[in-house]
Amino acid sequence: MINGAASFWHASLGPPPLRPALDGPLDADVCIVGAGYTGLWTAWALAGADPGLRIVVLEAEHAGFGASGRNGGWLSGLMPGDRARLARDSAGRPGGGRAGVVGLQRHLIDAVREIVEVCAKEGIEADIHVGGTLAVATGAAQLYRLRAALAEDRTWGLGPEDEWELGAEQVRERLAVAGVAGGVFSPHCARIQPAKLVRGLADVVCRHGVAIYERTPALRIEPGRVHTARGDVRAPWVVRATEGFTAQLPGLHRKLLPMNSSMIVTEPLPPTTWERLGWAGSETVRDGAHAYVYAQRTADGRVAIGGRGIPYRFGSRLDTAGRTPAATAAQLAQALRSLLPGVGQPEVAHTWSGVLGVARDWCPTVGVERVGAGVAGGAARASGAGG
Repeated sequence: MINGAASFWHASLGPPPLRPALDGPLDADVCIVGAGYTGLWTAWALAGADPGLRIVVLEAEHAGFGASGRNGGWLSGLMPGDRARLARDSAGRPGGGRAGVVGLQRHLIDAVREIVEVCAKEGIEADIHVGGTLAVATGAAQLYRLRAALAEDRTWGLGPEDEWELGAEQVRERLAVAGVAGGVFSPHCARIQPAKLVRGLADVVCRHGVAIYERTPALRIEPGRVHTARGDVRAPWVVRATEGFTAQLPGLHRKLLPMNSSMIVTEPLPPTTWERLGWAGSETVRDGAHAYVYAQRTADGRVAIGGRGIPYRFGSRLDTAGRTPAATAAQLAQALRSLLPGVGQPEVAHTWSGVLGVARDWCPTVGVERVGAGVAGGAARASGAGG
């Protein structure tokens, strides 16, 4: 079993073709710090809106080194954060309040389709399968929780065409879940291979004229300037898209909490195992527990499953190598067997961990802190592929 090495997603593709590092001071119109989904989608959108912009992306390691290349592979329309708080805090602002949050939810749903369309148009092959997402309850408490969440979603503009309850037998028709009591299904989700998506997106933005400098960590961000050991980038607009690594930057230690999540992936399973499991729709799957696990059926016939597993590291410390304690990998393997006993005793091929950025008030942020300073972050889910 491989432990660490960023993730199975990256390892299965081989080493990334590293782009040049910054080789001296540079002027740009926009400097984006971080080449994950958040930074790269920002670069893609800006390049499309104005092809004449000089856009620079700075990356400490390589594109997708962080959560974007390590997550559970869900391209999801699920809403992160506390909707009531978002509505309350944005009340009175243009596009804010309750109507703004309802509109944001529709944008998230639309984004799933839009990203699939962009990948098709730009030639990004990322094992995309739009199979929806299935939340399953394996007991009365979990079923109560799923039903309560469904009722809450109805008050935020999600209708019966967006998600609906399934009975126990309806869940079993999709997937052989042990002791299933019921579930909730939403069509607004696709399975992806995260590293394929982020590497493909990086290639696309470069084709659109964006310059990505890898192995160039930002040392400090100031208005109109990003300091690196290889020279400063001066730009009237600087966008911070550092997510879970934000705490490493001076003055930003408390901006986002770096939360750890871990995953395992099995060896490819034989056809007889898939006959027992079902899962023909390749839905993404999670359970209804508080500390839930999330899973996908990969394009090459494995099960990838993740969950928290590693506690918060005091002082927002990070472990970038992705190595995972043996006990955590064993817990995830047991969670897989408990949820899907038909899987048998599969060999675990790879285990890894990563850090995602979580807002300390559980509310994601996209906006402008001041003129020339854009910020996006805190919206990541361990299973998600947003940004």
